[in-house]
Amino acid sequence: MAEIIYGIRPVVEALKGRRRRVLEVLDSTGGGEIQEAAGGVPVKNVSRDRIDELARGGVHQGVVARVESYPYSSLEEILAVPRPLILVLDGVTDPRNLGAVLRAADGAGASGVVIPKDRAAGVTAAAVKASAGASEHVRVARETNLKRAVDRMKEANVWVYAAEAGGTDYAKLDLDGPVAFVLGSEGKGVRRLVREACDGTVSIPMLGSVGSLNVSVAAAVLAYEARRRRG
Repeated sequence: MAEIIYGIRPVVEALKGRRRRVLEVLDSTGGGEIQEAAGGVPVKNVSRDRIDELARGGVHQGVVARVESYPYSSLEEILAVPRPLILVLDGVTDPRNLGAVLRAADGAGASGVVIPKDRAAGVTAAAVKASAGASEHVRVARETNLKRAVDRMKEANVWVYAAEAGGTDYAKLDLDGPVAFVLGSEGKGVRRLVREACDGTVSIPMLGSVGSLNVSVAAAVLAYEARRRRG
């Protein structure tokens, strides 16, 4: 089933990444970057009004693409890489937050991101746009039961930590081996059953007046710290 994605960078990264087939690009800008990245993909020049219609209110920068459905990965594919570094999102419903986490995961070289199938944001056009196209390079697994997914990670010798206030300062944890960080929604945090399935908790010291970070910022801090420990 075809989907629409929008924005210059998301469309260019979809063309470059080739993880899913790009059926056609519709462009109202005539920009050279799209033509250069397109290869053999048809590029049609259309009006700005047509782009507005297809993007349905999204900030499209004059470009949309028809693409195949997002190719979710399996958890096993994410675990198959040496020393996995995984971000797990529990109940994050804002696609912009998901997109920002995907962008951070790509930047930190994470093995993948795990999200629930239900009551959570999926990789929609809004998430792709917020990720600046990183969604087209990062593996994302959708799991029916997040607790069981945590159990499977632990069986694969991955240390799993739930991010929450009052947890162990990340500076005191051994993060240079296979590791996964579970981050919850800003309102509810990590659910109790998921948290109890983890090996422990982790926190980021907050030295100012505000008590927590946005989920995507917290994910970036933890992922980059784990990457730094690996040298």
